[in-house]
Amino acid sequence: MTRRTSAALIAGFVGSLGLATLPVLAATQLTGAGSTFVYPFFSKAFYTYSQQHPDITVNYQSIGSGGGIQQFIAKTVDFGASDVPMNDDELKHAGGAVVQVPVALGGEAITYNLPVSTAGGLRLTRETIADIYLGKITRWNDPALVKLNPHVSLPDLPIVTVHRSDGSGTTYIFTDFLSSVSKEWKDKVGTGKSVQWPGASTVGGKGNEGVAGQVRQTPGTIGYVELAYAIENKMSTAEVQNKAGKWLSCTESTVRAAAATKANVSATDFSIVDRPGNDAYPIAGYTWAFVYQNPSDKVRAKLVKDVLSWVTGNDAQKIAGSLNYVPLPETVQETAKKAIAEVKV
Repeated sequence: MTRRTSAALIAGFVGSLGLATLPVLAATQLTGAGSTFVYPFFSKAFYTYSQQHPDITVNYQSIGSGGGIQQFIAKTVDFGASDVPMNDDELKHAGGAVVQVPVALGGEAITYNLPVSTAGGLRLTRETIADIYLGKITRWNDPALVKLNPHVSLPDLPIVTVHRSDGSGTTYIFTDFLSSVSKEWKDKVGTGKSVQWPGASTVGGKGNEGVAGQVRQTPGTIGYVELAYAIENKMSTAEVQNKAGKWLSCTESTVRAAAATKANVSATDFSIVDRPGNDAYPIAGYTWAFVYQNPSDKVRAKLVKDVLSWVTGNDAQKIAGSLNYVPLPETVQETAKKAIAEVKV
């Protein structure tokens, strides 16, 4: 996928959200970087905040969770964002106490590109998704896939798995899911923002927009992207069989059901993949923003604190709901409020 195509996908998002150009010369420009998973929500939320507070703009760079953590540790941004909280090693290198705040909730759709009609939907079990990414199921007309999809004339076509080429919280959520459903995956590959992808036919894409672009352009591909990207790009998405044996699409309601099975989350206990419950979609997670607890610039930190308080509140979370995310549950909003209160300004 070319940089131009990737940029076009991002630009398309901004246009689809109905955003005008942000104020050019605000008194203060705050900077953040990280998760592409949360970018559609942050784009509209920060634009709305700037409309309400003309003296403040928030410049958020959608560079991936790994990049956001690196820039935060390097102190080149006011806040970072990741779809997995910072781990012990990252916190150690941060050079100061870090406050981590849940800011968004979303699901990951399994997207695919087949040159045949899949009217009625393509179905994949948790195990077949793992076997596809392990490189054990290599063709679309594999008997295991044909058995699940008797209504689809699956082609004799190689499966090309698409993954994130950058350090990614979206990848962390996806590999956390794969580790939960496949002991072989857990033992051979594991969970992480970056992993060694098995299988002979696999390609990478930078950001959620990069994975979406690879799948859109290449017949025979399968990939994982945050739901907003799949919907905006009109991509085919699979029904996934959850832990309870129910076939579910990735939707706001099924992601909400997954989150409802774990009312309280923290920066050390946050996974909501493969949860029990008939309506719980198995590939979902939270995005976390992080700031220093004792910032050196108290004035800027107070502005960041105000922005995060607004982003995690009801007004901004309604924006999230309008963009195919799930508004933060009340208990998680309360967790965010308590975390933000720890920032000393």
